[in-house]
Amino acid sequence: MEDETIIELYWQRDEAAIAETAGKYGAFCHRIAFNILRVTSDAEECVNDTWHAAWQAMPPQRPGSLRAFLGRITRNLSLDRWRAAHTAKRGDGMDLLLSELDEATPSPGTVEEQIEHNRLSALISDWLESLPTDDCALFVRRYWYGDAVQDLARAAGRSPNTVTKQLGRLRQKLRVYLEREGVEL
Repeated sequence: MEDETIIELYWQRDEAAIAETAGKYGAFCHRIAFNILRVTSDAEECVNDTWHAAWQAMPPQRPGSLRAFLGRITRNLSLDRWRAAHTAKRGDGMDLLLSELDEATPSPGTVEEQIEHNRLSALISDWLESLPTDDCALFVRRYWYGDAVQDLARAAGRSPNTVTKQLGRLRQKLRVYLEREGVEL
């Protein structure tokens, strides 16, 4: 079923929208949640919460890209669940993933910094668009979808060490770009 048809089902408050969404995007959302949480049952809960959040959001929202809309919801719910589970202890994967970007991006803070956050988002999007397709895909797969370095290496036909070095170079390029644009890190 086409995305526009699924979105229309949400707008009509037809519960078939959830079944169609799960059929078309269930594996995609589960992969995002599992890459962050590393626990199948928690990932499944986040995916179910994604369907609920989509139901609550449409209407009034009418996403331009249903896949991106659902991916964002799943990622945010999964990160919230991960943070809640790891407030008192260090996790075994996501803490490393998030810490890798700490040196390249400023940390979020006060309300005044929200405007800067929006600018930062636009700058990162512009930077990603300026990258070669392979570098952009590598960066997004690692830092948006949370794919493991080993999986990225296997997909690219490279060693994990080579991919790790490439990710380090990309983070450094991002840092330099942001500093050049006046972002305080």
